[in-house]
Amino acid sequence: QVQLAESGGGSVQAGGSLRLSCAASGDTRRITHVTWFRQTPGKEREGVALIYRRLGTTAYADSVKGRFTISQGMTTVYLQMNSLKPEDTAMYYCAAAAVQGWLGSRWTRSGEYNYWGQGTQVTVSS
Repeated sequence: QVQLAESGGGSVQAGGSLRLSCAASGDTRRITHVTWFRQTPGKEREGVALIYRRLGTTAYADSVKGRFTISQGMTTVYLQMNSLKPEDTAMYYCAAAAVQGWLGSRWTRSGEYNYWGQGTQVTVSS
């Protein structure tokens, strides 16, 4: 089993920065992909950024390209968020998949992920 714990959320003004962390514990060797999702009330979860752990390959939603950067340590995945906008306000979740090969375009589908954290709130004020 794998456990995920997010941290680093908070409240910032537009233009500010935050760094989120997703700490994994348990049988972390089985994790192949880690993705940050975000969700606001009444909307579906949106895939924000992905990292394919074996090769370090990354992918981003168009809405965050050039502003967010995903990176990884041994058992932690980070999301550096710069130039934050009010529309980035959401609950941010990290999710881990244990699958063969590269997820490709499926990376934004929440059903592809086996493990989820509890989430951390990010609020950006104008």
